[in-house]
Amino acid sequence: MQFMLLFSRQGKLRLQKWYVPLSDKEKKKITRELVQTVLARKPKMCSFLEWRDLKIVYKRYASLYFCCAIEDQDNELITLEIIHRYVELLDKYFGSVCELDIIFNFEKAYFILDEFLLGGEAQETSKKNVLKAIEQADLLQEVKPSVGMMEAGTHTHTAHAHTCGTRTCTRVLGHVRVL
Repeated sequence: MQFMLLFSRQGKLRLQKWYVPLSDKEKKKITRELVQTVLARKPKMCSFLEWRDLKIVYKRYASLYFCCAIEDQDNELITLEIIHRYVELLDKYFGSVCELDIIFNFEKAYFILDEFLLGGEAQETSKKNVLKAIEQADLLQEVKPSVGMMEAGTHTHTAHAHTCGTRTCTRVLGHVRVL
């Protein structure tokens, strides 16, 4: 895999992971072209397309498009499965992931991707093992107090609330309460 892009139906880039060295200018150009190309396609069209010397594999989940670029000899169905596995991991971690989860917790979304893919290749196929590694990292994070979390012996909490379909979620320091 050369890169993975996550973007909204409005064309807003939410996450990008590059596995090949490219200049920022080239990355922006590729991103702009691909987002426009994928968004212009009709929903019933095939999720695979040939673009430049690459194959593009994409899948829409709710309001987000997950888009990967692979080389000509790579298997499109395996790439589609990788996209699906990543979505499953996000879903398990966030509990029915939505676009706002990615926006407000992009570091965690990148961390989950890095636990799953290494250098554009799946390094761990077991959801259970990936989630276990993420859980262990979360425990380490909870043990170490974050900078700015404690001031003069008091705790300050950052929170946000959003509506995911029929439920309202409130996040306080990465923990979710479903209302």
